[in-house]
Amino acid sequence: MSSFDFSGQTVLITGGASGIGLEAASIFAECGASVVIADIDQDNIDSAIGQLDGHHVSVHCDVSDEYSVNQMVAETIKGFGKIDVLINCAGVADAFLPTTKQSKQNWQRVIDVNLTGTYLTCRALAPVMLKQRNGVIINVSSIAGLAGMPNRNAYTASKHGVAGITKSLSGEWSSQGIRVIAIAPGYVKTPMVAELIDKGQLDEKTISQRTPMGRLATPREIGNVMAFLASPLASYITGTVISVDGGYIGHGGAEPINGTN
Repeated sequence: MSSFDFSGQTVLITGGASGIGLEAASIFAECGASVVIADIDQDNIDSAIGQLDGHHVSVHCDVSDEYSVNQMVAETIKGFGKIDVLINCAGVADAFLPTTKQSKQNWQRVIDVNLTGTYLTCRALAPVMLKQRNGVIINVSSIAGLAGMPNRNAYTASKHGVAGITKSLSGEWSSQGIRVIAIAPGYVKTPMVAELIDKGQLDEKTISQRTPMGRLATPREIGNVMAFLASPLASYITGTVISVDGGYIGHGGAEPINGTN
C-alpha cells in the first residue's frame, strides 16, 4: 500500500489496539499518516503505539460513553489540529445463544458499543470535518449487517444499524466534503474471532467451506481496503456498504462449496 500517501493527515481509529484496527493503524502509519489509536484497553493501547514507527498517540476511550468520546476527539484536535480520517473499528461480539435465552443486558451492551458508539463518534467528529469541509469516515459493519445471523440478534441488529447510519450520514454530509462509507467484512482472523473459535462458538472449517475463497480474511486485507477508501482513488465513493468477505454474501447459499469434492 506504499503507493498511498497520507503524509500530513491525521487518522483516528477506534478499537485500534488489536485486530483490524491495529492493522489499519499500521498501514496508515506506513503511508505517512499521524495515527491516533483509541481503545478501552489501556495496556493494549500502549503496546500498539509501540509497534508503529513515527509520531503517533494513544487515547483511552469507551465509545459507548458520550463524555469519553468527546474527550477523545478533543485530545486528538489538541494534538494534531485536525482529523482527516475516522475509522470506527470498536466492537464487541454477541452471546451466541437462542433468542429465548438472550439477556437484555447483553443486547444493550452490544448495541451500546457497536451502534451507539459509531453514532457518538461520528457525531462528535462531525463539527471538525464540517469546518474543514473535508474528511472520510469509514464505519465497520459486517456480513451480519447484510444478512440475518441466527442466535446473534444483538450483533446482527447493531451491524445493520451501522450500515443504515452510514447511508444516512452520507446523505447529510457528502455535499459538505465528508465521505461516509461502511465496509462489511466476512470472518477475519482477529483475536476476537480466534477466541470464538477456541470456545467452539465458530467453526473455522465450516466457515472456510462456506466461503467461495475458501478461507478467512487477514486483518491486513481489511485494512488495505480501508486505505483505498480513504484515498483520493475512492473520491466518488460514499453512502454505500462495501463487502470484503471472500464472496460469502455473494454466494447466498448455506451449503458448503469448498472441500466437498
